[in-house]
This record gives sequence, structure tokens and C-alpha cells, in this order.
Amino acid sequence: MMTFISCAKTMTARSKIHTPGTSGPRFEKEAEANALHMAQFSPEQLGKLLRVNPKLAAENCLRYHNFFSEDNRPLPALTSYTGIVFKRISPTDFSEEDFLFAQNHLLITSFLYGLLRPLDGIKNYRLEGDVKLAETGYLTMFDYWKPLLTDYFIGEIKKQGGILVNLASGEMKELFDWNRVCREVQVITPEFYVMKNRKPSTVVVYTKMCRGEMTRYILKNRIESPEALKGFEWEGFSFDESLSTPHSPVFTLM
Repeated sequence: MMTFISCAKTMTARSKIHTPGTSGPRFEKEAEANALHMAQFSPEQLGKLLRVNPKLAAENCLRYHNFFSEDNRPLPALTSYTGIVFKRISPTDFSEEDFLFAQNHLLITSFLYGLLRPLDGIKNYRLEGDVKLAETGYLTMFDYWKPLLTDYFIGEIKKQGGILVNLASGEMKELFDWNRVCREVQVITPEFYVMKNRKPSTVVVYTKMCRGEMTRYILKNRIESPEALKGFEWEGFSFDESLSTPHSPVFTLM
């Protein structure tokens, strides 16, 4: 079983977390080419392209200008991203065996790197899926990656039994020929709801936290079947059979 999560907008260049080394990203050549393209933009241009404030625009301009510096050392992806999902995965207490299991059973999307394994060494960046670069024919990053990632993604899922647990945000489907993915592998998409007036309601921050906690649950407990996901519980969230379907297990907070 393969688990699939989104990258985060926030990253760190330093981490004290010990890992069993780093691996090379599958699409590192493409990432380096796109980083080089991004380095041509001024802070003002990056601000508009990424829809960020002047401070973040200047920070990311510097990141791209320093991307190829010898002092800019890559960090494993799982310790590099710092968003809510990654905080809840909390790899600070991961054993070497946990990291090695994750390496084979977890994939992380990236608009710069395409798809990443947890130990793939990456550098800090910021990029959005709707960015269009002249050098790639003004395709969005979604459309740029789709033909490059779909076969690889399906192949990696099949190596782990042909089952995908989709804990990524909805927009990440656009990085792939998603209809083909759903035809060739079994896709399980857990949903997390807060019950309000007896009706399920989505609370984004809780959804992100639950996605991270479920990913941690899968990795730490070596979960290999969709049925075993039903045992997931966190801060009052638990499996709700009445709202669930075979392809969409639902977890609710009453």
C-alpha cells in the first residue's frame, strides 16, 4: 500500500532530525532546470507569480539565486517541509526502520521536484501549480508534470500492491492523469469531518492535522491494508461506518 501527501509551502534549510542518509530525487534534472528558470525573475515578478508579499518574494528570489550554491545543502523531504501535515507526521522520533518503511510507502508531491520519497534530498523553494514558464511552453506546472509523473506514479503504487491511500489535497490530482490512475490502481481517499448539528462539516485545519496523523499512523504501525485504516483514532476522530464507502472511509469528530 502506498500513501500520498501534498508538499507544504513552508520549509526549513536546517534540521536536527537524524535520518539514514539521503536519496536522489527521481526528477532532479527537471527540478534543477525549472529552478534555473525561476532564478531569472526579480522579487517583484516572483511576488506576482507566486502571489506572495514582498518579504516572501525577496526570500524566494534569494533561494533560487542560491539554489546551486555549494553551501546550499539538500535536506530529506520529510524533514524539510514544515507545514501542518508534516508537523503532525512528526518524524523527530522515527527510527531508522520507520524512515526506511516510509521511503518505500510514501510519496510527496512537489511543483518543483514532481514526486518525492521521504529521504530524497531537496532544497528550499516555493512554486505554485498554476505558474507558467516560457521555457516549458507556457504550460502550467500541473500540465508540465502530468505526462512525466503518471506512469511513474502508477508504477510505484503497483510495486506496493496496487493500493493508494490518497491523503493529498484535491488540486494534486491535476499533476496526473487521475482517471487513468483510478483505472489502474485502487484509490482510497479518507475524509475527515466535524459533526455540527448532526451534519458533517469540513474544517480545513483539522483535515490537514488528520492527514498528517493518519500518515504517521500508517508509517509507525506498518499499515498495509485499507481495512486496517479503520483503527485510526486521534483527538476524538474515529471511523464512522455509517458515512463511509469502500473507497472513502470517513472519520468524524462528534
